[in-house]
Amino acid sequence: MEIGQIQPPLSPNGNGKHPQYAPPMVYRTPPPEPEPDEWTLRQLVNVIRRRALVIAGVAIAVTSGISFWTLNQTPKYESKFQLLVEPVTEEGDLDKLTEAVGGGDGRNSTLDYDTQIQVLRSPQLMEAIVQEIHKHYPEVSYESLMSQLIVSRLGDTKILEGRYRDTEPERVRRVLHEVARGYLRYSLQERQLNLKQGIQFVDDQLPVLRDRVNKLQGQLQAFRQQHNLLDPEIQAQELSQRVSAIEQQQLQTQVQYQETRSLYNTLLQQLGLSPQQAVATVTLSEAPRYQQLLNQLAELESQIALESARFTPQSPTMQALRQKRDNLLPLLNQESQNVLGASLTEAGVSSASPNSIRTNLTQQLVQATNQLQVLQVKQSAIARSAQMLNLQVKQIPVIARRYTDLQRELQVATDSLNRFLAVRENLEIEAAQKALPWQIILKPEVPQVPVWPNTQRNITLGAIAGLLLGMGVALLIERLDNVFHSPDELKDLTKLPLLGIIPYQKQLKQQMMSTANLTQMTSSSPSTNGRKSRHSSRSYNASPFLESFRSLQTNIRFLGSDTPVHSIIISSATPSEGKSTVSVHLAQAAAAMGQRVLLVDADLRRPQVHHYLNLDNQVGLSNVIATGLTAKQAIQRLPMWDRLYVLTAGQVPPDPSRLLCSKKMQHLMEQFHAVFDLVIYDTPPVLGLADGRLLAAHADGVMMVVGLGKSDRSALMQALDGMRISNATVLGVVANGVKGYTTRSYYYYHNHYGTESDILKAKQLLMKRMEENIQPGDEQKNHE
Repeated sequence: MEIGQIQPPLSPNGNGKHPQYAPPMVYRTPPPEPEPDEWTLRQLVNVIRRRALVIAGVAIAVTSGISFWTLNQTPKYESKFQLLVEPVTEEGDLDKLTEAVGGGDGRNSTLDYDTQIQVLRSPQLMEAIVQEIHKHYPEVSYESLMSQLIVSRLGDTKILEGRYRDTEPERVRRVLHEVARGYLRYSLQERQLNLKQGIQFVDDQLPVLRDRVNKLQGQLQAFRQQHNLLDPEIQAQELSQRVSAIEQQQLQTQVQYQETRSLYNTLLQQLGLSPQQAVATVTLSEAPRYQQLLNQLAELESQIALESARFTPQSPTMQALRQKRDNLLPLLNQESQNVLGASLTEAGVSSASPNSIRTNLTQQLVQATNQLQVLQVKQSAIARSAQMLNLQVKQIPVIARRYTDLQRELQVATDSLNRFLAVRENLEIEAAQKALPWQIILKPEVPQVPVWPNTQRNITLGAIAGLLLGMGVALLIERLDNVFHSPDELKDLTKLPLLGIIPYQKQLKQQMMSTANLTQMTSSSPSTNGRKSRHSSRSYNASPFLESFRSLQTNIRFLGSDTPVHSIIISSATPSEGKSTVSVHLAQAAAAMGQRVLLVDADLRRPQVHHYLNLDNQVGLSNVIATGLTAKQAIQRLPMWDRLYVLTAGQVPPDPSRLLCSKKMQHLMEQFHAVFDLVIYDTPPVLGLADGRLLAAHADGVMMVVGLGKSDRSALMQALDGMRISNATVLGVVANGVKGYTTRSYYYYHNHYGTESDILKAKQLLMKRMEENIQPGDEQKNHE
């Protein structure tokens, strides 16, 4: 098969089927992210580097202007005096009139400093001071003095500070001296006036206070006499104690009453006697004659009982005994009446002689009866006492409140009277003194060093302000400049792999026309037939511009190491970003590294490849698609490149998008991918045109070229957004036109390859993989 003939590729088995390629390991276009509003430290450093001249220019201009203005100012001098206007340790006597009883703090200031300062600066007060100053400096007026005189409070202290600024040091001291003397005179006059007013006020209030004290004392005395009390609190305590005692007695009496009542009921049940009978029984038991007669009666009853056993009832003995008994009973009754009286006799008392136990129980019954009567009387007395105490207790709060009110009013009136008397005495003593109430604690002196302008401070602040203003201008310019300036900025914003960095080349057209340097790159690539190329004798001179495309090609091959990338769409967001330049040089670099490369100029609107390579564009891609022309007839081969083939754009068609989306174009792309190791499509810009996205659907990936200093950020993000919508695979981005770029800086700062030995190892590994991937059907193609 001849070079440039395009036919369906053969499989290793010779079945004529198209080989299946797995998709390369590439990155999908991430969704565009909003540009951050906050500046990172690296971005600030990059801005400072790019805008160093702007920052330095603004800083120098501001510093120079402030320095010139400072050096041309007339120096001014300043001095000050300080006045102590209030006592340090204790308050004034007039303040005691309004001090609360038991309160007050002598350290608190009673002077309204803001009002006092306005009074000191008033024309009425300053008139006398200005007249004294006129004796030495007639040109000083009230307006000029006030414009330079500052009177203020020194922090939170009781000190007033006066400052004056002028161009003559001696005049500064003299003016401050006269102002301080005038303030001292004012303080003395004000003090004497205040003392006189205070004495008059005290004299007017003393008679009223005395009358009030006397009236309150009389009311308190009458109240005590009326309620017969000395102190309501003490009396309340006594009543409380008495109430507690009464309640305790009442409780004890109730307990005793219940106990006695229980005993009384028990004795009644045991004896079967009424209380009167019990009393009569106890009385008779204690009468000796009655007991004697009762004993005799008992003996006669015993004898009758004994003799009845021996004698009959009619016997003289029994009759005599019964006669004695009958004679003894009237005597016993008569004695009972004599002892008990008529009332107890009617109660009915048994004449039988009681035993000792019954007599004891009868006595307990009598005692219980008497105790019950006593306890009942005691309970009644305690209840009456408790009722009286409760009435007194209810009246105590009212009495105590009225007593406290009278006493408090008397105390307030007495304290006021005493305070007025003490203040009047102190005021009279102070009025007799001539000491100045205000004191000069710092006298004005002749200033030696001017306070304005401060040359060192102004220049320093000017430099700082200039730097800050320069930074602000730089940031403003950076905000208005919406283009990429560095590869890192491009990588951070797009979140895509940075496949290559192309340095800025001044004589780019001459470099592209001269292929000598590029052909030298083949010296490091092994020949397919084992022979050295005709340029192998030339030494290879590394150039940052040429080396960048070799690095780009290596990155692309590493990106698809397992499944190689066979077709790439090279495009950009906007025109004039260098996509055609990158396409041409990338194709040359890939051919120099041993790959069969086809460069297709798919920009059917504004083709540039034939201009860069100085080729004829009469027949090209548009002719192959639109006519019956074969690809073999349209593809051109560069004379000094064994492995580089070019298909120019051809005639510009009226509707390029229609040709690129045709079935024939898809069939051509399949043939290109099958025959060549790498097919590079140079397409129009993405924004506004669908050509690149139409071809991207049938290629392995898209590589976006971004011209630093040219490409608009929003345009690039919009283009990537379009790629994402069309589901195109974006391999990465290429930063084109990097100024100040060298191979050494790229190695060290970006850590891409490292040392030259590492580069050689990577290249050998790449070539080894390429040799392992050569199929039997490709030997003839490689030989051709």
